[in-house]
Amino acid sequence: GEPLQVAAAQLGYRTHVLAPDRESVAAQTASSLTRADYHNKVVLADFAAQCDVVTYEFENIALDPVEYLAGKVPVHPAPAALGIAQDRAVEKAFVRDIGGRTAPWAKVETLAELQAAVAEIGTPAILKTLRMGYDGKGQMRITSPADIAVAWDAIGRRPAILEGFVAF
Repeated sequence: GEPLQVAAAQLGYRTHVLAPDRESVAAQTASSLTRADYHNKVVLADFAAQCDVVTYEFENIALDPVEYLAGKVPVHPAPAALGIAQDRAVEKAFVRDIGGRTAPWAKVETLAELQAAVAEIGTPAILKTLRMGYDGKGQMRITSPADIAVAWDAIGRRPAILEGFVAF
């Protein structure tokens, strides 16, 4: 957040941050701050009225407020891109469907599915939660089949993807 606001200020742009936290890092260099919940439509409408364009700094934000803002002011990246980026399986399938290449992967929702995915993809591999993982959070390395149950427990036994390694 901060480098964006610094660069914007150097170009003569004003930035307005909407954040629920009093201690927002992005707010420290912003021209304006609105401290409010992202789901308050009255606040969102007022915020949109004060902006020429809206962006967001991470994908772990609720999609509904971003879609609401997009109905009032240009939002970049578009809400559709945010929806894709928020779910690792959807993201991988999107890249595959447009002709991109990804590491080998499989969506898993149960321990049995994870065991089958490890048998197919092999190890080493990384087990990643579908949502809310970033900077290594929500991820566990599986170096051998003996690690499967521990990794499944460590991510909270939630829907995930198993992603194989790619040789560079």
